Amino acid sequence: MSLVPAAAQVQVFDAVRALAFVGDLSMGQPIDHSARTAWLAVQLAVALGLDARLQANVVYVALLRWSGCTANAPEVADVIGDDVGGRQAMLAVGLPAHLSGLLIPAAQIHCEVSGDVARTLGLPPDIECALRRIFEKLDGSGQPNALAGAEVPVEVQLAQVANDLEIHSRVHDLERALANLAARAGCHYPAAWLPVLRRHAADWLHTLERDPACIDASPAPAMVALPVPTASLELIADVIDLKLPWLTGYSRRVAEAARAAALRLDLTEAQGQRIYRAALIHGMGRAAVPNEIWNQPGPRSEAAMERLRLVPYWTGRAARRIGSLSQEADIASHVDERLDGSGFFRGTSGDAIGIEGRVLAATAQWVMWQTDRPGQPGLDAAEASQCLRDEAKRGRFDARVVAALTGAAWASAIPAPADPAGLLSAREVEVLRRISHGQSNKEAARALGISPSTVRAHLENIFRKLDCTTRAAATLKALTMGLL
Repeated sequence: MSLVPAAAQVQVFDAVRALAFVGDLSMGQPIDHSARTAWLAVQLAVALGLDARLQANVVYVALLRWSGCTANAPEVADVIGDDVGGRQAMLAVGLPAHLSGLLIPAAQIHCEVSGDVARTLGLPPDIECALRRIFEKLDGSGQPNALAGAEVPVEVQLAQVANDLEIHSRVHDLERALANLAARAGCHYPAAWLPVLRRHAADWLHTLERDPACIDASPAPAMVALPVPTASLELIADVIDLKLPWLTGYSRRVAEAARAAALRLDLTEAQGQRIYRAALIHGMGRAAVPNEIWNQPGPRSEAAMERLRLVPYWTGRAARRIGSLSQEADIASHVDERLDGSGFFRGTSGDAIGIEGRVLAATAQWVMWQTDRPGQPGLDAAEASQCLRDEAKRGRFDARVVAALTGAAWASAIPAPADPAGLLSAREVEVLRRISHGQSNKEAARALGISPSTVRAHLENIFRKLDCTTRAAATLKALTMGLL
């Protein structure tokens, strides 16, 4: 096998669906919530006689509506604690008034990252614009910019009403859902849509229950003209990793190290590519676990551990719904399995774990040990390698895989990439790297031996050069451009 750039490309709509699954998990919703919402939004658009362009646009808007949820998870957690359960409650009962103002910065991050995701995927400007305004309301009560009236795209209104119908009919019942829609009519979406909803909602929901596969059969996405039909799995990896700043770039590092290990193990080119792709998506299920659990430095409760054990399960279940990722989903779902059966979620052991799963499991652990996390600095490469060899002796990892990882000349701390285009100065890259990993201005200043005001000045230049206003958006752009 030759070490060539991995074919980490999927169809754009498959990438959109993958991001929708991550968003659904982030919001504490079933993994078909966004797909059901998109389908309902299209039905409403058709019933209202809206044109085909709007029908197509709203599919993407509804599916990517929560694509900024990983990016603002730290800010949401700071306000409400449990970023997953708190969002689930807000969707079911509404946002408490006293929290509205506190969440404006989180809304800004969400909208900016969602819009940048759409731009990176090559989606039309109308879709990007709608995602940048996804929390705005007709009456000006939305966030983050209190836009109103015609400034709120029709796609946003359609996605909002479909979202409310899907959630409230599932959590409560249709009668309660329609009452809640009526209470929001004229504020969140036009009151003139209510008679159409009352006339058709029962039939639409019945169709969804009778034929769940209908959500994957919509022709609307084909109506959107895309300059490039494929998207990079690295984008999905980067969006996943945004949930925890200390994991910035983690999935990419695992993917590169695992692919190099596959090379040393003389696996086939196809195996190496599958391992690389699986490594990029192996953290999809991470979105289902609140940040407060991930960030806890000490021992975790049994309840917390149970949620962590289900992470690979959610990864496999979400990614497997996308046919082009089904093989990679299966590999990714083995990331926490161990040869002696002590892993999760299956507790699989021995030969039941294929070579691709063994490579991913050992690599993910090796890279994680080298990663700084709250209250626990990362090990250097030599220490992490010794820990991995010790675990192999205990029968938890494949000794041959561990030798391929730890015995290679590249088995050292993974070097930070340089700026290939010269867009940022060396110091700006250093500042951005610190900030992207969750350090405050003061912490970055202390580490770099400069003043906090100098860090702020560098950040202003970075934001200007990257055309963004939030740290999460700057991180995503920098990863996409190969700066981090």
